[in-house]
Parts: sequence; structure tokens; C-alpha cells
Amino acid sequence: MSETIDALKQRAKAIRVDILRSTTEAGSGHPSSSMSAAEVVTALYFGGFMNYDVKNPRWPDRDRFILSKGHAAPVLYAAMAEAGYFPKEELLTLRKLGSPLEGHPNMVRLGGVEASTGSLGQGLSIGVGHALAARVDGKGYHTYVLTGDGELGEGQIWEAAASAAKYGLDNLTCIVDRNHFQQTGAAEEVLNMDPIDGKFTAFGWHTQVINGNDMGEVMAALGRARQVKGRPTCIVALTHKGQGMLKLLETLGDTNYHGKPIKPADLDAAIAEVEAGGS
Repeated sequence: MSETIDALKQRAKAIRVDILRSTTEAGSGHPSSSMSAAEVVTALYFGGFMNYDVKNPRWPDRDRFILSKGHAAPVLYAAMAEAGYFPKEELLTLRKLGSPLEGHPNMVRLGGVEASTGSLGQGLSIGVGHALAARVDGKGYHTYVLTGDGELGEGQIWEAAASAAKYGLDNLTCIVDRNHFQQTGAAEEVLNMDPIDGKFTAFGWHTQVINGNDMGEVMAALGRARQVKGRPTCIVALTHKGQGMLKLLETLGDTNYHGKPIKPADLDAAIAEVEAGGS
């Protein structure tokens, strides 16, 4: 059942706080890359778009969510804990020896994870496979893939995009987390892939460009995607890396803040900014 926009915003805040706490406790991870996608992941899991059963993670008719940008695993784990796949206390075992909450999602270790990702560029191909399987099996489930903007430089993404359009996979939605940064700097400077929506359009996709940190826009875009027939949909979600703690990142002098946790001394300030600000 879909929650109200205000309720979803509160969920996104809780997910951001859990991202911060888990990565700081781990002493490693990717909080900024995870926080940019909080609205998208929250809307998918709690906005009425995905059917899933936390007690039966391999339910054949479930909708699929594939986190292609696997380094953002903390946002997936936080959403799964929020949904009830496992107790929230386990989030603090992130990246610890023996924990199923590995640095990148591992479908063998954790029920509810659809794909073991982390090698960038592979998630959309996996999503195409799921969407084709649904057609072959006569299933009505929808597959969602969340990619980063940096990984669009991988040729495999565009092979998958061409295949999805060829087969008219209207049961497939790709969401690009366009936060403008990747590991070594600004995405446009490393390899400029603009216009992203234009490229997907040229490959035969239905495309949308939205503010990916605005819950209302995310919900509306996902709703429109489910109405498209005969071709896949790409939603280019314009986001901010580290959304929720942008003022703190400016103070720290690093608005990319890639692949490192907030230090314990700054954790309370980060959480306070998340809870006081927008979602």
C-alpha cells in the first residue's frame, strides 16, 4: 500500500540516518553515494510500486529491484531493514566479518538482494534478463534497476539498453542516480555522457528527467513509468551526492566525499542536519 508523501519523506530521513550510523560504525563505505538515492529507493519500497514478501524473499511473483551501483549498498540495506527483512540492529554489522551486509550486495548471503553487484555497468543487463524471464514465464512482475551516472561510461550499459528496446521491455525501468560525481571527480569531467535522456531516447526508450530528491516528482515519475507500453522507461533522477548533509560536506571541504564514512566526531552534526532539513 502506498504511503503519503509526508510519510515517505520521513522514511527517507530514517533511511539516511541509518546509512550514516551504519557506515560510521563500519569505519568504511559510501554514505554520500547512498544518500543521493534515498528518495528513489524509499518510493520503490514504500510508495506502492513494488510487491514483495519479506518472509518469502524468493516469491516468484515479486517485483525486482537491482542496485547496479552496488557501492551504495547502505541505502538498500537501510530500506530492507525498514521494510522488515531483518532487524534494524543488524545494520550496525555492515562490512564486519561474518555479516551478510557486505560492502556490496551479495544475493547468496542476504535474502531480498536480487543481484550481487559492485562491478559497475552490469546491473542493467541483469535487469534485462529478469524482464525477459517474466515474459517467458508469463509473470507480471516489474524490474527496476538503479544505476549511477558514472557507470554509464560502461559499454555494457548501452548493449543492455539496445536489447531492452529491441524486445520492447515495458516491464523494465532504469533509474539513473544523476548525482554528478564519481570516484575521481565530476562525472562530466571524467566522461561527459550528456544528454543522458537523449541517449536513452535514441536507443528507443521512454525517458523522463526529474528532481530525484523531490519525493513528489519521484512518485509521479514511477507512476508514469508503469503506464508506458511497448518500450522500457529511463528516469534520469537529478540528485545531490550526500543529500541531507550538504552543509556539513561544504564545511568539510569535500562535496564529493566519495567512499568514506562520516567521522564519529561529525556524526551527530550529520544526523541533526538530516533530521532538521528536507528529506
